[in-house]
Amino acid sequence: MIYLDNSATTFPKPQTVRNAVSAAMAASANPGRSGHPLSLAAARKIYSVRQTAAEFFGMENEARVLFVRNCTEGLNIALKGLLHRGDHVVVSSLEHNAVMRPLEKLSGIGVKYTKARIFAGDDDSTIDSFRRAINKDTRMIVCTHASNVWGIRLPVERLCALAHTYGLLFVLDAAQSAGVLPLSMADGYDVVCCAGHKGLYGPMGTGLMLLSEGVDPDTLTEGGTGSNSFSLVQPEDLPDRYESGTPDLSGIAGLGAGIGFVMGKGREKISSHEFSLITRLYDRLNGKRGVVLYTDRPSEEYSVPVLSFNIEGMHSEEAAAALGRNGIAVRAGLHCAPCAHEFMKTEEIGAVRISPSVFTARSEIDRTAQAVIELADQRKPKSLRL
Repeated sequence: MIYLDNSATTFPKPQTVRNAVSAAMAASANPGRSGHPLSLAAARKIYSVRQTAAEFFGMENEARVLFVRNCTEGLNIALKGLLHRGDHVVVSSLEHNAVMRPLEKLSGIGVKYTKARIFAGDDDSTIDSFRRAINKDTRMIVCTHASNVWGIRLPVERLCALAHTYGLLFVLDAAQSAGVLPLSMADGYDVVCCAGHKGLYGPMGTGLMLLSEGVDPDTLTEGGTGSNSFSLVQPEDLPDRYESGTPDLSGIAGLGAGIGFVMGKGREKISSHEFSLITRLYDRLNGKRGVVLYTDRPSEEYSVPVLSFNIEGMHSEEAAAALGRNGIAVRAGLHCAPCAHEFMKTEEIGAVRISPSVFTARSEIDRTAQAVIELADQRKPKSLRL
């Protein structure tokens, strides 16, 4: 199988990640709950992963690296824990449902939001669009670092500066960028939420929420933390405030190994490899009869290495299924991001998405390009479709 669905989750996972998960399962106990050696070793492992993540994302205080089940959970904590009745939020026109559904839920208690239009390849116009959307009630800008559908990269460093100029919070959805694009909390982000299982090569069911100093959302979950157990009030100290219940030790251990894998390989080298593949694919498909491309040629300045397309006269799910029968695993449909499809007017048919990883070979991209071209050549004209 040629696996090109890495924007959903990277596959395969590095051997070091699999080893770390296996080792944690083989000799683990509940960390922070007991004083015996297995429990203490588990606590040390979690702390070491927290330190690794803090180093990778440019954070001085590892206690503000929080382990969550996924990027979506982190965004829910950030949005529901920081916003209140009467607040207004500015989002982009490319947002994933991980942002839009919590905001829609919050709209029921009086939180409003405005979608600022993105101008691909024109950062100045994008910034102006966000600026015009700010009003007297605006509390926060929240946006994706890069679209999970179109690969369009937002000028988040400038958007963060814009937010702070107006005294606003800036929350970043880094699901598609962590491990691929440069990302440091030293750039001033208030909250960054990351998927652990994508560009960080960790297991599914892992994620990170990174908090800057002084930004402390309300909690979504309260419970046992192994600390101050006599009190019925949730501890204020981080990370305990946000990490109630037994942690996913094996997942966290695997995530630490995944971050270590990216650090060892070099984020820049991984990104360069993936861009070389996605631009090769774009060049092979560009101008081919029956293949519809929606964006300009991907570039490291304005994109992440993702390419979505359609075949004329075919629904995206039909095209993806045909590729699947040829042993090529891709993602089709709306990708949990209807806003992004409304942006390109593909909400009726979705799009076929291809996303490589560090393990993808050039020959696999060439075989995929040929399969797409052959599929486009074989399609029935619209006038003959039943």
